[in-house]
Amino acid sequence: MLNWLKRPKFDATVERREMPSGLWEKCPRCAQIIYVKELERNAKVCPKCGWHHRLSAAERLSLVVDEGTFEEWDGGMTSLDPLSFPKYAEKAREARAQTGSDDAVITGEGPILDVRAAVGAMDFTFMGGSMGAVVGERITRMFERARERGLPVITFSASGGARMQEGAISLMQLAKTSAAVGRLHDARLPFISVLCDPTTGGTTASFAMLGDVHIAEPGALIGFAGRRVIEQTINQKLPDNFQTAEFLQKHGMIDMIVPRTDLKEALARLLRLMLPHQPAQDARERNDDRAVAGR
Repeated sequence: MLNWLKRPKFDATVERREMPSGLWEKCPRCAQIIYVKELERNAKVCPKCGWHHRLSAAERLSLVVDEGTFEEWDGGMTSLDPLSFPKYAEKAREARAQTGSDDAVITGEGPILDVRAAVGAMDFTFMGGSMGAVVGERITRMFERARERGLPVITFSASGGARMQEGAISLMQLAKTSAAVGRLHDARLPFISVLCDPTTGGTTASFAMLGDVHIAEPGALIGFAGRRVIEQTINQKLPDNFQTAEFLQKHGMIDMIVPRTDLKEALARLLRLMLPHQPAQDARERNDDRAVAGR
């Protein structure tokens, strides 16, 4: 037999190379395997089917607020476990270690294409983005401080609802945050609510659905009670797309569905329409004007 036809024997002693973890991610909608860096470059939107993967609060703020300008408010607040709920303190510590955040929302001030705004972003990876005393207090303080400073407010909701480990104290946050929104409205300052996947339960039943404009990301799950609970209550089969952003827009519950890659520009445009005293042009337009004036 010719040498070039001979095949090397399999050597069981040769160590197999393991693929490094964290390089690929499977899209939950189209099941395609995506290179993680490609996904991150595309704002975590699947390049194959357009599915919007969930973002942490920090990731969302970095995509929307002008780079290096965000000033956090009320950081360092943590729950005191008011009911001594079993394993609550342990789970909260694990969530803080996993996310690097003190609780399920980050609030502060930062310009969006040079338009100043108070911004709050919820983090679903922190105990399902549940709203307890700390989340409610931060959101309320954000609305109050925005009212004092004459700023519009933008929130990014991603939550499973009230935090059951805090019982009635958690439910009180629904009324508290709603009252803060009302005082912002009385001051005639805009509130834009962005509904991300998922926005459910007490968050939907409070500040998240009290905006002047409601924007949703494509495919986001938005609702109060769960699908099975509703079906069992009304004894009726619900549509397949029930509680999706597209279903809610069709039925008048939300105003706009905006892809994540277009969201920053859409928010800045809305703020300029709602706040005529804000700069009418973003930085790029002003640079273009200066270039024309210098010719």
